[in-house]
Amino acid sequence: MSEAQRDFPSGEDYGRSLKGFGINLLVRDVPRTVAFARDILLAETATADKDFAVMRHRVNGQVLAEWMLHADGTYHSNPLLGLIADGQPRGAGAELRLYHLDPDAAVIRAKRLDYVVLAEPADKPHGMREAYILDPDGYCWVVSLPLAKKG
Repeated sequence: MSEAQRDFPSGEDYGRSLKGFGINLLVRDVPRTVAFARDILLAETATADKDFAVMRHRVNGQVLAEWMLHADGTYHSNPLLGLIADGQPRGAGAELRLYHLDPDAAVIRAKRLDYVVLAEPADKPHGMREAYILDPDGYCWVVSLPLAKKG
């Protein structure tokens, strides 16, 4: 384990820290995908285990991109699992995350305009309130706000 991995925040604190735009990729084999990101994309591993990883791409010391990899088993209650068939390409398993956008208001707008809401807004254990909405091409956008810190 690298020093960066030892210093990585808890899942809840990491979830609250996210801003801007995020990508989660649902993958069959996290270590294999970490190796691809490291070897082909020259990404660094912020943290990784058999079920989850955070990858970063730096240029001149500055993080320009960060994305997460999740094993299927970590998505036990995620609405995307129903869209993925065994052996099929995983594009449908991608989540496009937009942080600091009110999920309750976004769902109201989506319903008003007849878009598909995969999951209503809900508070999640990783410190976010989030909702899942499909765009016209079927890409899944997860909009979220950080929850207030407990205690």
